Amino acid sequence: MRLPSTDTWLAALLGGAGALHLVRPRIYEWLVPPELGDARTWVLASGVAELGTAALLAAPATRRAGGWAAVGLFVTFVPAHLHTFRAVPRKPVPLAVATARLPLQVPLIGAALRVARGR
Repeated sequence: MRLPSTDTWLAALLGGAGALHLVRPRIYEWLVPPELGDARTWVLASGVAELGTAALLAAPATRRAGGWAAVGLFVTFVPAHLHTFRAVPRKPVPLAVATARLPLQVPLIGAALRVARGR
């Protein structure tokens, strides 16, 4: 059995996350740093951006642009991941989840860069 290509799993990941942002925005609102303003607006906008990026990744003609869009999204999400350290309860499980999420951005950005560069 062959594993899905990088662009395929990135599109699925971003498409699923984008849809969830739009259907259940309250799940994500606490992740928005309060310095950015209205959390609902940011969550909905990021959901639309994720869906748009997933669509770009899914079409061969726009796949490289989708890779660059994904790089931008993953880099832009870093402040939200850093904010989780301020927002999560100081208990082992929430802190472990917050700690694991931040370094996951590195392979996601790397995968998006491979797609953007046509590799």
